[in-house]
Amino acid sequence: MLLIVYYIAIMLLLNVVTVIIGFVVEAWMGSVASLIVFLALYFLTLWIAWVLSVWLTQPKIVADVADKVLAVQKAP
Repeated sequence: MLLIVYYIAIMLLLNVVTVIIGFVVEAWMGSVASLIVFLALYFLTLWIAWVLSVWLTQPKIVADVADKVLAVQKAP
């Protein structure tokens, strides 16, 4: 449940940034360039929001175990 809350919150924040950038590009270069930039940033924010929300909600125990496993694998 917390994962979905983080994802929605991050998406809302990143979408506001994406819309602002889209408006700036539209005023500077035109509507076609604005659409391309907006769509590219929108799909990028979907990925970024998912990665950040998973990272923020990752259990600390799993991270500690993963660090120990990686340390054991690197040891000669």
